[in-house]
Amino acid sequence: MISPETIKKRILIIGSNGMLGQRLVEYMSQSSNNELLCTSFEDESYVSNVEYRKLDITQKNNVREIILNFFPDFIVNTAAFTNVDKSETEKETAWKINVNGVENISLYSWTVDAHLIHFSTDYIFDGKNGPYTENDKPNPIGYYGRTKLASENSIKTSGTRFTVIRTNILYGPAKYGRPDFVRWAVDSLRDGKTIKIVTDQIGNPTYVDDLVAAISAIVEFKKKGIYNIGGPEFLSRFDFTQRIATFFNLDKNLIKPILTKELNQPAPRPLKSGLITLKAETELDFRPTGIEKTFEQIKRILHI
Repeated sequence: MISPETIKKRILIIGSNGMLGQRLVEYMSQSSNNELLCTSFEDESYVSNVEYRKLDITQKNNVREIILNFFPDFIVNTAAFTNVDKSETEKETAWKINVNGVENISLYSWTVDAHLIHFSTDYIFDGKNGPYTENDKPNPIGYYGRTKLASENSIKTSGTRFTVIRTNILYGPAKYGRPDFVRWAVDSLRDGKTIKIVTDQIGNPTYVDDLVAAISAIVEFKKKGIYNIGGPEFLSRFDFTQRIATFFNLDKNLIKPILTKELNQPAPRPLKSGLITLKAETELDFRPTGIEKTFEQIKRILHI
Protein backbone atom coordinates (compact mmCIF):
# COMPACT_ATOMS: atom_id res chain seq x y z
CA MET A 1 0.00 0.00 0.00
CA ILE A 2 1.31 3.43 -0.95
CA SER A 3 1.81 5.80 1.98
CA PRO A 4 0.13 9.24 1.54
CA GLU A 5 3.51 10.82 2.29
CA THR A 6 5.02 9.29 -0.85
CA ILE A 7 2.38 10.79 -3.16
CA LYS A 8 3.67 14.08 -4.47
CA LYS A 9 1.46 17.14 -4.68
CA ARG A 10 1.37 18.40 -8.24
CA ILE A 11 1.36 22.20 -8.09
CA LEU A 12 0.99 24.47 -11.11
CA ILE A 13 2.27 27.99 -10.43
CA ILE A 14 0.98 30.56 -12.91
CA GLY A 15 2.93 33.83 -12.99
CA SER A 16 6.09 32.28 -11.56
CA ASN A 17 8.28 35.17 -12.79
CA GLY A 18 6.48 37.78 -10.67
CA MET A 19 7.57 38.84 -7.17
CA LEU A 20 5.18 36.45 -5.41
CA GLY A 21 5.74 33.73 -8.00
CA GLN A 22 9.53 33.78 -7.57
CA ARG A 23 9.36 33.46 -3.77
CA LEU A 24 6.67 30.78 -4.01
CA VAL A 25 8.73 28.70 -6.43
CA GLU A 26 11.83 28.98 -4.22
CA TYR A 27 9.83 27.86 -1.18
CA MET A 28 7.75 25.10 -2.79
CA SER A 29 10.74 23.60 -4.64
CA GLN A 30 12.47 22.89 -1.30
CA SER A 31 10.00 20.10 -0.53
CA SER A 32 10.54 16.73 -2.16
CA ASN A 33 6.80 16.13 -1.75
CA ASN A 34 5.99 18.82 -4.32
CA GLU A 35 6.13 18.38 -8.07
CA LEU A 36 6.08 21.84 -9.64
CA LEU A 37 5.32 23.20 -13.06
CA CYS A 38 6.11 26.90 -13.38
CA THR A 39 4.53 29.11 -16.03
CA SER A 40 4.68 32.78 -16.95
CA PHE A 41 4.15 35.04 -19.94
CA GLU A 42 7.91 35.37 -20.59
CA ASP A 43 9.91 33.00 -22.80
CA GLU A 44 12.28 31.97 -20.00
CA SER A 45 11.97 31.30 -16.27
CA TYR A 46 13.59 33.81 -13.90
CA VAL A 47 14.12 30.97 -11.43
CA SER A 48 16.63 28.30 -12.47
CA ASN A 49 16.32 24.52 -12.18
CA VAL A 50 12.53 24.35 -12.46
CA GLU A 51 10.25 22.82 -15.07
CA TYR A 52 8.92 25.80 -17.00
CA ARG A 53 6.41 26.49 -19.77
CA LYS A 54 5.44 29.78 -21.35
CA LEU A 55 1.75 30.51 -20.74
CA ASP A 56 -0.61 33.24 -21.91
CA ILE A 57 -3.69 32.85 -19.70
CA THR A 58 -5.85 34.81 -22.17
CA GLN A 59 -5.38 32.00 -24.72
CA LYS A 60 -7.88 29.31 -23.80
CA ASN A 61 -6.15 26.54 -25.76
CA ASN A 62 -2.81 27.40 -24.15
CA VAL A 63 -4.37 27.13 -20.66
CA ARG A 64 -6.16 23.91 -21.61
CA GLU A 65 -3.00 22.26 -22.92
CA ILE A 66 -0.89 23.16 -19.85
CA ILE A 67 -3.49 22.11 -17.26
CA LEU A 68 -4.66 18.92 -18.97
CA ASN A 69 -1.10 17.75 -19.64
CA PHE A 70 0.16 18.41 -16.11
CA PHE A 71 -3.07 17.46 -14.29
CA PRO A 72 -2.29 19.47 -11.13
CA ASP A 73 -3.73 18.95 -7.64
CA PHE A 74 -3.33 22.67 -6.96
CA ILE A 75 -3.19 25.67 -9.27
CA VAL A 76 -1.75 28.86 -7.77
CA ASN A 77 -2.57 31.82 -10.00
CA THR A 78 -0.35 34.82 -9.29
CA ALA A 79 -0.69 36.28 -12.81
CA ALA A 80 -2.57 39.57 -13.20
CA PHE A 81 -2.64 42.96 -14.88
CA THR A 82 -1.79 45.05 -11.81
CA ASN A 83 -1.12 48.52 -13.23
CA VAL A 84 -3.91 50.48 -11.54
CA ASP A 85 -3.64 53.60 -13.72
CA LYS A 86 -3.21 51.76 -17.03
CA SER A 87 -6.33 49.75 -16.18
CA GLU A 88 -8.32 52.96 -16.68
CA THR A 89 -7.00 53.47 -20.23
CA GLU A 90 -6.30 49.87 -21.26
CA LYS A 91 -9.59 48.42 -20.07
CA GLU A 92 -9.77 45.68 -22.67
CA THR A 93 -6.32 44.34 -21.74
CA ALA A 94 -7.05 44.53 -18.01
CA TRP A 95 -10.34 42.64 -18.43
CA LYS A 96 -8.82 40.08 -20.79
CA ILE A 97 -6.08 39.14 -18.30
CA ASN A 98 -7.83 39.63 -14.95
CA VAL A 99 -11.23 38.22 -15.88
CA ASN A 100 -11.15 36.20 -19.11
CA GLY A 101 -7.77 34.69 -18.20
CA VAL A 102 -9.09 33.65 -14.78
CA GLU A 103 -12.23 32.19 -16.40
CA ASN A 104 -9.96 30.01 -18.56
CA ILE A 105 -7.98 28.84 -15.52
CA SER A 106 -11.16 28.17 -13.51
CA LEU A 107 -12.72 26.13 -16.30
CA TYR A 108 -9.81 23.74 -16.67
CA SER A 109 -9.18 23.69 -12.93
CA TRP A 110 -12.74 22.37 -12.62
CA THR A 111 -12.12 19.93 -15.48
CA VAL A 112 -9.22 18.21 -13.67
CA ASP A 113 -10.73 18.73 -10.17
CA ALA A 114 -7.81 20.90 -9.03
CA HIS A 115 -7.91 23.30 -6.07
CA LEU A 116 -7.46 26.84 -7.42
CA ILE A 117 -5.72 29.46 -5.26
CA HIS A 118 -6.21 32.96 -6.64
CA PHE A 119 -5.16 36.44 -5.49
CA SER A 120 -7.34 39.48 -5.08
CA THR A 121 -6.89 42.91 -3.56
CA ASP A 122 -8.21 45.56 -1.17
CA TYR A 123 -8.95 47.60 -4.32
CA ILE A 124 -12.29 45.77 -4.51
CA PHE A 125 -13.35 48.15 -1.68
CA ASP A 126 -13.97 51.90 -1.83
CA GLY A 127 -11.59 52.75 1.04
CA LYS A 128 -14.13 54.80 2.97
CA ASN A 129 -14.20 52.78 6.19
CA GLY A 130 -11.44 50.18 6.21
CA PRO A 131 -9.77 48.05 7.33
CA TYR A 132 -11.97 45.32 5.90
CA THR A 133 -12.94 41.76 6.82
CA GLU A 134 -13.68 38.96 4.36
CA ASN A 135 -17.42 39.60 4.84
CA ASP A 136 -17.47 43.33 4.07
CA LYS A 137 -19.34 44.34 0.93
CA PRO A 138 -17.08 45.19 -2.04
CA ASN A 139 -17.53 48.48 -3.85
CA PRO A 140 -14.63 49.10 -6.26
CA ILE A 141 -14.04 52.71 -7.32
CA GLY A 142 -11.58 52.02 -10.15
CA TYR A 143 -11.49 49.70 -13.15
CA TYR A 144 -8.66 47.56 -11.73
CA GLY A 145 -10.76 46.83 -8.64
CA ARG A 146 -13.74 46.01 -10.84
CA THR A 147 -11.74 43.44 -12.80
CA LYS A 148 -10.44 41.82 -9.62
CA LEU A 149 -13.93 41.59 -8.13
CA ALA A 150 -15.22 40.13 -11.40
CA SER A 151 -12.44 37.51 -11.28
CA GLU A 152 -13.48 36.54 -7.73
CA ASN A 153 -17.10 36.17 -8.87
CA SER A 154 -16.15 34.10 -11.93
CA ILE A 155 -14.23 31.67 -9.72
CA LYS A 156 -17.14 31.37 -7.27
CA THR A 157 -19.53 30.42 -10.08
CA SER A 158 -17.11 28.10 -11.91
CA GLY A 159 -17.73 25.05 -9.74
CA THR A 160 -14.03 24.51 -9.04
CA ARG A 161 -12.67 24.15 -5.51
CA PHE A 162 -11.08 27.48 -4.69
CA THR A 163 -9.38 29.77 -2.22
CA VAL A 164 -9.24 33.52 -2.83
CA ILE A 165 -6.52 35.40 -0.95
CA ARG A 166 -7.02 39.14 -0.69
CA THR A 167 -3.90 41.15 0.01
CA ASN A 168 -2.56 44.72 -0.15
CA ILE A 169 0.71 46.65 -0.67
CA LEU A 170 2.88 43.61 -1.42
CA TYR A 171 6.62 43.98 -0.87
CA GLY A 172 9.60 41.67 -0.53
CA PRO A 173 12.92 40.43 -1.86
CA ALA A 174 12.30 39.51 -5.50
CA LYS A 175 15.69 39.04 -7.17
CA TYR A 176 14.45 39.56 -10.73
CA GLY A 177 12.04 41.91 -12.43
CA ARG A 178 11.10 45.40 -11.32
CA PRO A 179 12.04 46.41 -7.75
CA ASP A 180 9.41 46.32 -5.02
CA PHE A 181 8.46 49.45 -3.06
CA VAL A 182 11.14 48.96 -0.39
CA ARG A 183 13.94 48.48 -2.93
CA TRP A 184 12.70 51.46 -4.95
CA ALA A 185 12.59 53.70 -1.85
CA VAL A 186 16.05 52.62 -0.69
CA ASP A 187 17.61 53.10 -4.15
CA SER A 188 15.94 56.51 -4.61
CA LEU A 189 16.98 57.85 -1.19
CA ARG A 190 20.53 56.48 -1.54
CA ASP A 191 20.80 58.34 -4.84
CA GLY A 192 19.73 61.53 -3.06
CA LYS A 193 16.43 61.75 -4.93
CA THR A 194 13.42 63.49 -3.41
CA ILE A 195 10.38 61.20 -3.35
CA LYS A 196 6.76 62.27 -2.88
CA ILE A 197 4.78 59.82 -0.77
CA VAL A 198 1.09 60.01 0.10
CA THR A 199 -0.01 60.52 3.70
CA ASP A 200 -3.69 59.64 3.20
CA GLN A 201 -3.55 56.06 1.88
CA ILE A 202 -3.74 53.65 4.82
CA GLY A 203 -3.12 49.91 4.63
CA ASN A 204 -1.19 47.05 6.22
CA PRO A 205 1.76 46.31 3.89
CA THR A 206 2.09 42.60 3.18
CA TYR A 207 5.47 40.85 3.24
CA VAL A 208 5.68 38.43 0.33
CA ASP A 209 7.10 35.57 2.43
CA ASP A 210 4.12 35.85 4.80
CA LEU A 211 1.90 35.36 1.77
CA VAL A 212 3.94 32.31 0.74
CA ALA A 213 3.50 30.85 4.25
CA ALA A 214 -0.27 31.36 3.98
CA ILE A 215 -0.36 29.63 0.58
CA SER A 216 1.60 26.71 2.05
CA ALA A 217 -0.91 26.38 4.89
CA ILE A 218 -3.85 26.48 2.45
CA VAL A 219 -2.25 23.70 0.39
CA GLU A 220 -1.43 21.62 3.46
CA PHE A 221 -4.86 21.90 5.08
CA LYS A 222 -6.87 22.22 1.82
CA LYS A 223 -8.60 25.33 3.14
CA LYS A 224 -11.27 26.82 0.90
CA GLY A 225 -13.02 30.19 0.80
CA ILE A 226 -11.76 33.77 1.14
CA TYR A 227 -8.85 34.82 3.36
CA ASN A 228 -7.31 38.24 4.01
CA ILE A 229 -3.52 38.25 4.26
CA GLY A 230 -1.73 41.43 5.33
CA GLY A 231 0.94 42.79 7.63
CA PRO A 232 0.67 43.36 11.39
CA GLU A 233 0.50 47.18 11.28
CA PHE A 234 -1.89 49.67 9.67
CA LEU A 235 -0.08 52.80 8.53
CA SER A 236 0.12 55.35 5.73
CA ARG A 237 2.45 54.95 2.75
CA PHE A 238 4.32 57.98 4.10
CA ASP A 239 4.84 56.42 7.54
CA PHE A 240 5.90 53.14 5.93
CA THR A 241 8.52 54.99 3.85
CA GLN A 242 9.77 56.77 6.98
CA ARG A 243 10.25 53.36 8.61
CA ILE A 244 12.26 52.20 5.58
CA ALA A 245 14.49 55.31 5.77
CA THR A 246 15.05 54.85 9.52
CA PHE A 247 16.00 51.17 9.18
CA PHE A 248 18.36 51.70 6.25
CA ASN A 249 19.80 54.88 7.78
CA LEU A 250 18.72 57.16 4.94
CA ASP A 251 17.79 60.85 4.80
CA LYS A 252 14.14 61.23 5.82
CA ASN A 253 14.15 64.86 4.67
CA LEU A 254 14.07 63.57 1.09
CA ILE A 255 10.61 62.04 1.74
CA LYS A 256 8.02 64.73 0.98
CA PRO A 257 4.41 64.28 2.16
CA ILE A 258 1.70 64.69 -0.44
CA LEU A 259 -2.06 64.01 -0.68
CA THR A 260 -3.36 61.48 -3.18
CA LYS A 261 -5.48 64.06 -5.02
CA GLU A 262 -2.37 66.17 -5.64
CA LEU A 263 -0.85 63.39 -7.77
CA ASN A 264 -3.68 63.65 -10.36
CA GLN A 265 -3.49 59.93 -11.12
CA PRO A 266 -5.88 58.48 -13.72
CA ALA A 267 -7.29 55.90 -11.26
CA PRO A 268 -8.90 56.69 -7.90
CA ARG A 269 -7.38 54.95 -4.87
CA PRO A 270 -9.12 53.51 -1.81
CA LEU A 271 -7.73 55.68 1.01
CA LYS A 272 -8.78 54.22 4.37
CA SER A 273 -8.12 50.61 3.53
CA GLY A 274 -6.19 47.57 4.77
CA LEU A 275 -7.28 44.02 5.53
CA ILE A 276 -8.15 42.42 8.87
CA THR A 277 -6.41 39.01 9.09
CA LEU A 278 -8.16 37.47 12.12
CA LYS A 279 -9.71 34.66 10.07
CA ALA A 280 -6.31 33.63 8.64
CA GLU A 281 -4.70 33.88 12.08
CA THR A 282 -7.39 31.57 13.49
CA GLU A 283 -7.78 29.05 10.66
CA LEU A 284 -4.32 29.05 9.03
CA ASP A 285 -2.23 29.90 12.11
CA PHE A 286 -1.09 32.94 10.13
CA ARG A 287 1.48 35.06 11.98
CA PRO A 288 2.57 38.18 10.07
CA THR A 289 6.22 39.23 10.42
CA GLY A 290 7.05 42.56 12.07
CA ILE A 291 8.00 45.34 9.67
CA GLU A 292 11.60 45.83 10.85
CA LYS A 293 12.21 42.08 10.76
CA THR A 294 11.05 41.99 7.13
CA PHE A 295 13.53 44.77 6.33
CA GLU A 296 16.31 42.69 7.93
CA GLN A 297 15.42 39.74 5.68
CA ILE A 298 15.24 41.91 2.55
CA LYS A 299 18.63 43.44 3.40
CA ARG A 300 20.18 39.99 3.87
CA ILE A 301 18.68 38.40 0.75
CA LEU A 302 19.25 41.32 -1.66
CA HIS A 303 22.46 42.64 -0.04
CA ILE A 304 21.16 46.21 0.06
